[in-house]
Amino acid sequence: MTPLIVVCVYLGVVAVIGAAAYRRGLGNTEDFFLASRGLGSVVFFLSLFATNMTAFSILGSSGQAYHHGIGVYGLMASSSGLVIPLSIFFLGTRLWAVGRRFGFQTPVQFYRARWECDHIGTVIFAITVILLVPYMIISIMGGGRVLHDISGGILPYAIGCALVALVVTVNVFFGGLRGAVWVNIFQTILFLLFGTIALAIISQSVQGGLSEQIQRIAQNPDTKPLLTRENLSQRIFWSYSLIPLSSIMFPHMAIMCFAAKTIDAFKKTVVLYPLAIMAVWLPCVYLGVIGTQTEPGLKNSDGVLLQMLSHYAPAWIAGILGAGIISAVLGSDTHQVLAASTLFTKDLFNHYGGHEKFGESKSVLFARVFILVVTCVAYLVALITPMRIFELAVRFAFSGFAALSPVLVAALFWRRSTKYGALAVALWVGISLAGLYFLQKYSDSIAPMPGQPPVPIFPALGSFLERSASQITFYGFLPVVPMLAGSAVLMTVVSLLTKQPSKATIEKFFPSNNQ
Repeated sequence: MTPLIVVCVYLGVVAVIGAAAYRRGLGNTEDFFLASRGLGSVVFFLSLFATNMTAFSILGSSGQAYHHGIGVYGLMASSSGLVIPLSIFFLGTRLWAVGRRFGFQTPVQFYRARWECDHIGTVIFAITVILLVPYMIISIMGGGRVLHDISGGILPYAIGCALVALVVTVNVFFGGLRGAVWVNIFQTILFLLFGTIALAIISQSVQGGLSEQIQRIAQNPDTKPLLTRENLSQRIFWSYSLIPLSSIMFPHMAIMCFAAKTIDAFKKTVVLYPLAIMAVWLPCVYLGVIGTQTEPGLKNSDGVLLQMLSHYAPAWIAGILGAGIISAVLGSDTHQVLAASTLFTKDLFNHYGGHEKFGESKSVLFARVFILVVTCVAYLVALITPMRIFELAVRFAFSGFAALSPVLVAALFWRRSTKYGALAVALWVGISLAGLYFLQKYSDSIAPMPGQPPVPIFPALGSFLERSASQITFYGFLPVVPMLAGSAVLMTVVSLLTKQPSKATIEKFFPSNNQ
């Protein structure tokens, strides 16, 4: 019970901090959604990093390493440490600039103005919300699993999920973005220290220390590949390098870019982000590999880290470390819920007359009511979704947002891009995800066991379409590869074949040097 008590105290502190931000609110949407565009360098970095960390970063990474080995670090962490800072630098700074200049609070507002079209904004809004929901579910699922496991099964999974949803709701409902970033300062420091502390404590407790456990893995022919990249195909490995392109496309990440006070905030973030990625991912992946020796035969590998903490750490320390995991979960879910509320308020309610009819204060009220609704829906879906955390994220949210990235790149950098090109990409992504869902369900009956080679879904097509234990591949590549390639081609070809926006609009976003 001690770890559970420690975590519950932590949840209470988080709720109080978030609610306290209510007193600083100005009662308008720019303050509620963007903290009046006043985030300084340190707060911006800690908050931006917190928005991108979720259950998969800690629980999913260790769970994948349990099956596939140390190469999992290269799948996401190493590429994320390079691609995400670059996308923040090249795309995030441009978003900040247009948001500051024209008052945009969401990417959809920018798309509508950039391409002189309400409909393209609505289509991208719909796809964005559909893709965001699975990511929100991941956070609630991860939080519920942590509370259930750390309590030794005393606290039911459903109640654990409910507690996470409740704390997130209180935090965002009262504090908006200001409440979220206040909590992020505390949360991010906690989960940045989590991995190192967990590694140090477990290394002192396991039999023979971690070095002996590694030797055992290396000496066993069945487990030796866990210390190499042998369990990961090259095509899968390189496919994952495209996944971090999704980061800047997640609405909570893009909206955070609008909230920075100055462009200097981005410079420090680009430098510190790779170091923070390493601090979180490396210990978790390493412990996931060690868990094959200390916790053999786990069916739910996403829980390996919690199992190790419960077995090798004192109860009160396990509680603090459990709070570290929860902090990663809450840090991302808080921003996801706020982003969903921002999108619905600014891109739907206000855009279609709500603001003119009801005013600024009612817009904030609408945002708060929506927060209650969306957390309840995410909670209910989390209870009926049995899919593993990591696979759910990659298959739907990450792949979909990565495939949408050509839309943002074209909007920011290509004068000749058109609304029809963006619409073609949006439809392509939607159709692709629907097709993937169909193929996944169709091939469930022939899915091989974990560790077995993939099998053709349609034998006549050979290796073009194959099903592994958990996912679909195209010539051995993950779906994100053909989806992103198709998006880039469609954005280019369709834009070249269709009429570009008016000269006034192009000059507005791409002013001539002599102006």
